[in-house]
Amino acid sequence: MNFGFSYIGLIYLLMLFVPNIFWTKNQPQDYEKYVVNENKVLLFFERTGEILVCCLVLIFSDYNIKGISVWSLWLLVSFIIMILYECYWIRYFKSEKTLKDFYSSLLGIPVAGATLPVCAFFLLGVYGKNPLLMAATIILGIGHIGIHINHYREINETY
Repeated sequence: MNFGFSYIGLIYLLMLFVPNIFWTKNQPQDYEKYVVNENKVLLFFERTGEILVCCLVLIFSDYNIKGISVWSLWLLVSFIIMILYECYWIRYFKSEKTLKDFYSSLLGIPVAGATLPVCAFFLLGVYGKNPLLMAATIILGIGHIGIHINHYREINETY
């Protein structure tokens, strides 16, 4: 693992945060009703994972492109998953912006808004051979995907 700035990490964070910034003005109706019921343990995992992933993805240069090799396939697959994440957001912003839209699947991937970025960052950690990012992403995934699955279940019980 090599300390240094990762421009790839910055690109991934921008791909993650820009749609989320727009989402703050386009939240689904009744979203706040479900947020108050979030499992505190999952919330702790999510917040801890968010902090760790955001820091680790920027401070290691291992994620930057080092040339083209078979190992680059990890980066390519990771980037394709991030593109799918952007497609998820485009579909959401074009929708009626309901809770079902927000917690929808994409190409059979459940709760795509949570699952896709977690998978992409994990594979970025594989590409960079960085076990710290992989571990942080697992922590993030437990919390973030767990919370989204719980919300998805609550919504399906309600509607």
